Formats: sequence, structure tokens, C-alpha cells
Amino acid sequence: AVRLRVREALGAREPADVVRVQGWVRSVRSQKEVLFLHINDGSSLESLQVVADPSLEQRDLTFGSAVEVQGKLVKSPHRMQNMELQAETIRVVGPCDIWSFPLKMKERHPLEYVRQFPHLRCRNNTLGALLRIRSEATAGIHSFFQDNGYVHIHTPIITSNDCEGAGELFQIGVSWAKESAEKTHFFNVPAFLTVSGQLHLEVMAGAFTHVFTFGPTFRAENSQSRRHLAEFYMVEAELSFTESLQDIMQVMEDLFKTVTSTVLSKCPHDVELFHKYIAPAQKVMHVTGKNCNPVLLFSSSCRISYSEAVEILKQAPQTFTFKPEWGCDLQTEHEKYLVKHCGEVPVFVVNYPYDLKPFYMRDNEDGPQHTVAAVDLLVPGVGELCGGSLREERLPFLESRLQRLGLTDAYQWYLDLRKFGSVPHGGFGMGFERYLQYILGVDNIKDVIPFPRFSHSCLL
Repeated sequence: AVRLRVREALGAREPADVVRVQGWVRSVRSQKEVLFLHINDGSSLESLQVVADPSLEQRDLTFGSAVEVQGKLVKSPHRMQNMELQAETIRVVGPCDIWSFPLKMKERHPLEYVRQFPHLRCRNNTLGALLRIRSEATAGIHSFFQDNGYVHIHTPIITSNDCEGAGELFQIGVSWAKESAEKTHFFNVPAFLTVSGQLHLEVMAGAFTHVFTFGPTFRAENSQSRRHLAEFYMVEAELSFTESLQDIMQVMEDLFKTVTSTVLSKCPHDVELFHKYIAPAQKVMHVTGKNCNPVLLFSSSCRISYSEAVEILKQAPQTFTFKPEWGCDLQTEHEKYLVKHCGEVPVFVVNYPYDLKPFYMRDNEDGPQHTVAAVDLLVPGVGELCGGSLREERLPFLESRLQRLGLTDAYQWYLDLRKFGSVPHGGFGMGFERYLQYILGVDNIKDVIPFPRFSHSCLL
């Protein structure tokens, strides 16, 4: 028998005499003359209908049980589906105790409920759809960069540098000896879980004109908000021989358009599930509407300077928890207001205060308000999605700033990059989970990750 995935069986154009399908039972309906099953193997949101003789029914054939069905693939007489499987044999591979199984047949469980079962929630339709979308978005990101000549770099997860300079790091490096039960320091220097692969990418940007990385990053930020995670995935890119923030913004925009188009074309039913049942339609219509065109989404995007943003916020008719002042970072409430003010479209905010940003951002040499060539991309419902800048390629400027910050010794290697063939360059990073949160309209970012952190003892 030819083994088919559910997605392949549903999409088959011609009937087949002997096929085998494996998966989990999503529904069982036994009638006097016929037995109906719906089975799913995770390859699609839609399940495959199995039609069988009632004599094939078994006591263990219940919702959630794992089965292997062999039979004929035939055209379905129903308009809602293309093909169905006429079963000749049904084998229960793994039974499921439906009384203790926390997910129930034909019940739409809220995300707050399934979050209690991180080891089982992937069997829920919503989380299954999310994981397929994550998979296609991941493939789309890699395809975008590969198609545009970028070299993929695996940057370290354990590192000794604090890229962001914010001190929000998880320190590691203590090992326990089984014999003595004493802890020892594994590394000779302080070591941390990475907060960004940017500095390592800058090293590679001295040999390759276009590089990117896509991997896990960690922030020890003490926040339990709906838009923060301790562990998340970051897409980062560096472009050599670029002297304009516009070049960086263009790559941000092109990346979003390409990946979103991929997701909408490869997972239309999965996206529609979120659009219809999970997120209020008005929040995600600009991305997931039936006539959505990601290209048009950016056609009316707004570009403003940080100084203009502060003036807009000062003149706002509402009162903010954090008073907007020049020289202070933009808070989430500020970002969301700016997006609303610009018409619920993506907003690029450029040229942030010099003292507000890390040492590696390029000095604009302007006045009287001193700024650097930095850019943040703000989007509806989320706030900041991407952040980037031109990097300071001029050795005297970089030496002066590192000296004032007392970081010259720690970043001597970074100065070497400016001594040997330095070129104007820049880059950006995009939080992958925030991207998913935006295009799906999910309110809580913890619902776009495979496993909610620290929610079950077996997954700590």
C-alpha cells in the first residue's frame, strides 16, 4: 500500500486502489450502516474522512487514538471535501483514554485552557495551525535571504559579550562535579546566553557583503507582559557597503512582504483560523484579509524622525503613563499611538538620540540634538517589530566612544574590524515571535511559541 499523508490524500487528483494513512482520530461517528472517522496527522488543518463498515469499529477506536487505515482513496460525494478513504482495515496503534484526555472532541478550547497542557496542546487545532505557520515562515525567511545572496551564519548561543549593553543577560558557566558535589566555573571569563548575534555577524560582514542569522536569543528582562519572552527567535542581517538607512529599511520591508506572502499562500486555512476564531477581525484585517496584499500594506507606510515622534506624542489628546520627552526611550504605549496616528500602517522611526543607543550605532554628527542613524519599525497591535542602524565604521569615532564608556579593552577586537578594511555597513534584527503575533493578531505572545515556559514540571 502507498503511504499518504492526510494533506496528500486530500489534494489527490485521482482515486487510488490501495493506500495507507496514519494519524490520530479527531472524531468518531457510528451509524447503523456506516462508520465515519476523521483522522489528522498534522500535515493540514483539514482532516481526512474515513468511511468504513461498522464491523471495523473497535472499543479502542476513540477520539485521540492513533490509527493506521488502509483502503481505497475515492472521490467524495460531498462538496466540502475532494477525496475520502474507504477503509478495508483499521488498526488502533495507540489507544487514548478519552475520560482523562484534557482535550475534548468538537470543543473549541480557549488558548488560556490549552496553555495548561504544554505537552498536549500541539494536538489542538489552533496550536497545530500555529506550528505549521511557524514552519512555513521559517522556510520563507531562509528562502528570502538565500535568494538575495546572503550567507547564513550560525552565531554562538554562549558568548562573553553583551551586545545590547542593557545588562539583561542570563549568566551561565557553573558546572557541578558529581563526585564532590562542588560547583566550578566552566569558563575562564563570564559567559552569557546571547541576546543578539549582531556583533558576530559584523565580524562576518568583513568577509561577506551580505550575511544573516536566525536562531534563539535570550533576555533576562523581568517582564511578564503579553509581548515579552525570556527565550525567542531573532532574524538578524548585516549589509556591507551601505551608507543609507533607506537600504536597511528596504530589506526590512522586502523581508516582511516576501515571508507574509509565503505564509498566506502556503497556509491560507491556518491563517484564516486565527483570523476567524482567535483574533478580532479588526485587529488583523490589514494583514490577513481575504484580499490582503503585503505589498500594499507598506505602500502607505509612514517615515518620521524620533524628534517628530516626540512632538506628535506631546500634542496627543491622551495622557500617557510615561511622559514623552526628548532623550527618553519610546514605550509601547507611545509606539502604538504613533501607529494609530499614522493611520494603522507600519511606521519607520529614524535618528534616535545618541545617548539612548548602543556604542556601535553611527554618529549623525548633527546638532543641537545629537542623534545616531538608527531605525525602528513599528506595526499595529505590537509596537516595535524590527530595530536596526548603520554601524559606526569610522575608527576615531568608535575609539572615542568606547573610551568614554570604559569598554576599550573589552572591545579591542571590535576596533580591529575598523582597522583592517572597514566599510560602511548596517543591519537589523526582527523578533520572529512578534512577527507571528502581528500577522496572526494574537494578543499574548506566549501563544505563538511551541512550549509556554515554566508551565509544566516535565518541561522545565
